[in-house]
Amino acid sequence: MLDLRPNCECCDKDLPNGASDALICTFECTFCATCAQTRFGGRCPNCGGDLVQRPTRPERLLAKFPPSTKRVNKEHAPCVQAAE
Repeated sequence: MLDLRPNCECCDKDLPNGASDALICTFECTFCATCAQTRFGGRCPNCGGDLVQRPTRPERLLAKFPPSTKRVNKEHAPCVQAAE
């Protein structure tokens, strides 16, 4: 089951279930569309895979497999360079 992470791993933007700008890679790294396009060129900075739109989890599955409450933040070189 997809690990539904609540935020962008780069800028910490909230990305709840159904967020239209939530993108994931094969390893379920989660980024917002802005970071994915402007900082990473549409590729995951962790594995190099393509970032695609994260599926929306139906309500019945949310009850069975709730979203993570743990926010994920990682230091990515492109984020640090963009902030400078």
